[in-house]
Amino acid sequence: MLTGNDETTMKRIRDFVFPKKLLVTRIMFYLNRGRCFIHSKVENSCRMLNRWLNLPEWNIGIFSFLLNFVWEIQQMPFYQIPAEFSHSEMINNCTLATVGDIGISVAAFWAVAAIAKSRQWFHQPSRWQISGFILVGVVITLIFEALATGVLNKWQYSTLMPTLPFLGTGLLPLLQWALLPPIVIWFVKRQLSNVRRGRLSKIPT
Repeated sequence: MLTGNDETTMKRIRDFVFPKKLLVTRIMFYLNRGRCFIHSKVENSCRMLNRWLNLPEWNIGIFSFLLNFVWEIQQMPFYQIPAEFSHSEMINNCTLATVGDIGISVAAFWAVAAIAKSRQWFHQPSRWQISGFILVGVVITLIFEALATGVLNKWQYSTLMPTLPFLGTGLLPLLQWALLPPIVIWFVKRQLSNVRRGRLSKIPT
């Protein structure tokens, strides 16, 4: 049997231990809540990033950059380059030109999407859609090349550049927009084919 002193001692022990247990429980509770909150935020961020990466415009831009940058570098000898230009300046110019190519590609993509009434037209592109994609790029290039080599005087062709009769537009920039756009569409279709299959699998049959 516990004496009065023993009971007092036990009471003091309980008063000392139980609040600490309660404190530990509360700490664990808030830690779990914090972990769930962080997990939720990370999951939402990953979902948003995934949605962004699966945008057709993003993929059009990426593959346009990769293909057009190589083209811009290779066609540099067909333009007049100032003797004082360094390699880094030439690369900067090619990069800026490629950014312009991305803008043209996205504009051409939107033009076809507006007519097709779908931004997913690239999954099963018809001949007229591919032709439209190319045509928009060619028309914009014709206008830009005429302005850049004319009134704006941004660049000039070298003697190596073959040009169109009467218009004087360089053939290489036009050939660029005849050859590269179908390859861009092929890459985008291939890249996003898994996304499309995933969406179709969610449709109830």
